[in-house]
Amino acid sequence: MSTLRDFSAIRSPADDILPVATRRAASGPATPPGPPALLEFLDHHRGWLQDQLTTRGAALLRGFGLATPAQFEEAARAVEPDLKNEYLGTSPRDALTPYTFSASELPSYYPIPQHCELTFIKDPPRRLMFACLEAARRGGETPLVDMRRVAADLDPAVRGRFERGGIRIIRNYGGPSGAGRFDLWQLKRWDQIFQTTDRATVEAKCAEQGVFTDLRWGPGDRLRLISEHEALRPHPETGVPVWFNHSQVFHLSAAPGELRRIYARTGELRSLALWRFAQAAVAAKRRFTASDEQALHCTHRDGREIADSDLEAVRDTIWRHMIAEPWQAGDMMVIDNYSVSHGRLPYHGPRQVAVAWA
Repeated sequence: MSTLRDFSAIRSPADDILPVATRRAASGPATPPGPPALLEFLDHHRGWLQDQLTTRGAALLRGFGLATPAQFEEAARAVEPDLKNEYLGTSPRDALTPYTFSASELPSYYPIPQHCELTFIKDPPRRLMFACLEAARRGGETPLVDMRRVAADLDPAVRGRFERGGIRIIRNYGGPSGAGRFDLWQLKRWDQIFQTTDRATVEAKCAEQGVFTDLRWGPGDRLRLISEHEALRPHPETGVPVWFNHSQVFHLSAAPGELRRIYARTGELRSLALWRFAQAAVAAKRRFTASDEQALHCTHRDGREIADSDLEAVRDTIWRHMIAEPWQAGDMMVIDNYSVSHGRLPYHGPRQVAVAWA
């Protein structure tokens, strides 16, 4: 072997485990860092990686020196050859290569709550891969949470209300004309999501998904999409229940709920100010805008509002199981999207994290 590899684990306070494989230089000739070293690792330890994805839902590959988007795509293909590049999500992203993208172009102060990728489409990705090409000076972790443990640990009364009530996601998008009111909760236009300005193509793509109960064009080039989903989903390989929905992301209470916890974690005045601002903004949105007119929101399937206290219980459970390991440049993370969620903590300084999926 041309390199030595240390296998270790990072643990959450609730004893969740993130397996880590760390490349160390060998005493003799060694494969240089980058895709060759990672390809060699996968060639010898593919069984180890698959075992970790099955049992723990994720693995961190450290010290392999990925430095460019092209190197990351090569490494991602070594893990999952059939990469995809259609993205129907809400987060703004830039293409870095044909099959790798910036993880998010949202501002550095903006927290991204925990979520399994694209739970609201017909066929969510099976695998996610992240690579850190430049680590932030402070913060910017991509925390992970085992959503199987969240489903098991959630208060039974809260879980029961979500199981009976389901999730109804409301999205109101502006269009290519740029007309319509400004809304901080609208992150992309419908033409950016669907990569077309043709309404018939949008309607065909939505019909193909089979999850939308309402698609409505409105004045000012607007589009309303309403979809319905179960709150939990059995893992396709094991049948274990997984908290697999975007309620903790899309509900109006998400921003203040996340920012309050981030302030408690970091003590930064920036997070305190943003938390208070988000509280006031959400109060105003609730007072002056009906649920179905919100840029982004969710209710139960019958239109009843989801209680803020239930979402707080979900967030408490998620944060209890969170692992937030600081990135090191060159890191790569592989995730079973059907069991483990990801997010993003605010950060300071330049940061480049790329994503690929299959």
